[in-house]
Amino acid sequence: MRLVRHPVLCNYYVTYRCNARCSFCDIWEKPSPYIQLSDVEQNLRDLKKLGVSVVDFTGGEPLLHRQIHEFVGLAHDLGFITTLTTNCLLYPKYAERLHGKVDMLHFSLDASEKEVHDKGRGVACFDFVLESIRVAKELGERPDILFTVFRENLADLEAVYRDIAQPNGLMLILNPAFEYNSVATGEQLTAAELDYLSAFGKRRGVYLNEAFIQLRRDGGNHVAAPVCRAASTTLVISPSNELVLPCYHLGEQKFPVTGQLFELYNSAEVQRLAALEGRLPQCEGCTINCYMQPSFAVETSKYFWQALPSTLKYNLHKGTWKRMVRW
Repeated sequence: MRLVRHPVLCNYYVTYRCNARCSFCDIWEKPSPYIQLSDVEQNLRDLKKLGVSVVDFTGGEPLLHRQIHEFVGLAHDLGFITTLTTNCLLYPKYAERLHGKVDMLHFSLDASEKEVHDKGRGVACFDFVLESIRVAKELGERPDILFTVFRENLADLEAVYRDIAQPNGLMLILNPAFEYNSVATGEQLTAAELDYLSAFGKRRGVYLNEAFIQLRRDGGNHVAAPVCRAASTTLVISPSNELVLPCYHLGEQKFPVTGQLFELYNSAEVQRLAALEGRLPQCEGCTINCYMQPSFAVETSKYFWQALPSTLKYNLHKGTWKRMVRW
């Protein structure tokens, strides 16, 4: 049963540029402009009219945009739940300007050892993560550690949890590597490794959406009976101020926004494409976390009930449960 029939999330790409060269990501290879403040102002007003609750300012590396603090500040003042993930190379520089404006601040960390993490990221950023934790805590912020899980770094979970997340009182978010359109961001986890990850996610101070694990056990999204609700739950806006459908990763079609996002999203052409969410041939087997998370939150499927405990756990930890949507 569908619980919510309007979009709940906006993935707002401020730029595709990045100051890292992660081995599992190719977004940094794309040429890219930067979003404009005037477009953000108008689009946020339209996102509010559409019923969106959460705005994720993303990239690339979002802190490469010199006005990022203005964007998150504006969204926060308008009542949106704001999220931002950074590799931390620029966070110490922007920390004071971002202070109090980001509800869910994620620091990416994929290994317990400097050499391993920096090799995977293609740039020396491990020390910046540790420094960013220190700076954030001094400001009274409560960032999360976002750990993207691959087969090769699964053994590092224990040390990151024990030596970094727990001593600093930070939530450790487990983000399993995903697959889409026959593209894998890493070697897929075995059944035994999924079991290990599931058990690890039950620890204190660890967030893992258990529905992510079940989806992988089920072979991902299936076009004959799709669980993906990417286009109807999530708006993707590009740095060129385009609405991207059905999601960023497929990017089948891009529509210039031109100051009328509300009308554009409700247009017949956009809604026709949105109706194909999860049903395109390239959607078979997809497990992209950032689209599955809101998809699981809007329908009372088995994934909804499996996702619910971890969602409540995270919201109680952050102390924001009264403001959070079910996602």
